[in-house]
Amino acid sequence: MTKQFEHIQTAHCENGVATSLLKYHGLNFITEPLVFGIGSGIFYMHLPFLKINGGPAITYRSMPGTIFKRTANALGIKVTRIKFSSEKQATAYLDKMATQSIPVGAQVGVFNLPYFPPEYRFHFNAHNLIVYGKENGNYLISDPIMETVTTLSEADMLKVRFAKGPLAPKGQIYFPQHINPVTAHTITNAIIKGIKHTNHAMLHLPGGIAGVNGIKYTARQITKWRTQLGPRKAGLYLGQIVRMQEEIGTGGGGFRFIFAAFLQQAHQYIPNDNLLQISEQFTTIGDQWRAAAVQMGRIYKGRTTNQQADFDICAQMLLQISDLEKEAFTQLENLKLKTT
Repeated sequence: MTKQFEHIQTAHCENGVATSLLKYHGLNFITEPLVFGIGSGIFYMHLPFLKINGGPAITYRSMPGTIFKRTANALGIKVTRIKFSSEKQATAYLDKMATQSIPVGAQVGVFNLPYFPPEYRFHFNAHNLIVYGKENGNYLISDPIMETVTTLSEADMLKVRFAKGPLAPKGQIYFPQHINPVTAHTITNAIIKGIKHTNHAMLHLPGGIAGVNGIKYTARQITKWRTQLGPRKAGLYLGQIVRMQEEIGTGGGGFRFIFAAFLQQAHQYIPNDNLLQISEQFTTIGDQWRAAAVQMGRIYKGRTTNQQADFDICAQMLLQISDLEKEAFTQLENLKLKTT
């Protein structure tokens, strides 16, 4: 008898796919915050020589696919991940899994997802969803950021699986292949590995464009944009930051809230009360990210005087966020948690 798939709504697509697939395979302890923290999803990078939709390329998370990969590795789970050069082969493989009602994760492009509102469709190819079956020629879809399940036609599925451009999915699907029993000891060690990897990424990467230093880099750029680009284009750049923060992959504020929840849940396995105190700091940081987005949005929408002082306020807010994150991650690093 085929096990029934249960849809779970989450804040972020890759977290949600990983959570749903692992729960489906019996890991009932798993939650979105645990997946995000163990998978070291929180990050920041400003890529100065890359543009997305004509604006600055900024990421608030690790590379697509790494959250699930790191979580699975830390928990001792083998994951099969396949890309296809042939659309025919990609369709045949997905149909085989769907007709057997075996849920699989799929990387897709957002632009051609018909169930997305038009204002949320843009050229972003690292969205994740679950295909858990097929009925009447339509694929059964569990998209974690949607409230309920939906469907995609064969034609629409082909479009989103083979979307062109940066991070082209190439028909990619993935699923857990083998899951060993996971003990509390394994979970504890996985949490510690995730925290250590995150601390390193946010505090110690060289180059000045990643982690807390990357946030400062963005702040410095904001102070220059109005003079270099003119008020209108500089405002569009701020709008791009807000979009990257609040729409693409949950972003800055949302990820900080999820990380705060991860530290709270980590306390259940690591009874160090400092985790709870640092969790509160990340909640405050998330609020600061949201406040910065509001300020940038006001400039973008023409609701300020659009003078240099308005851009300087945005820059100062990011500088403050950088300092707050550096303090919080340093405190987390100083806990000196060790795997056993």
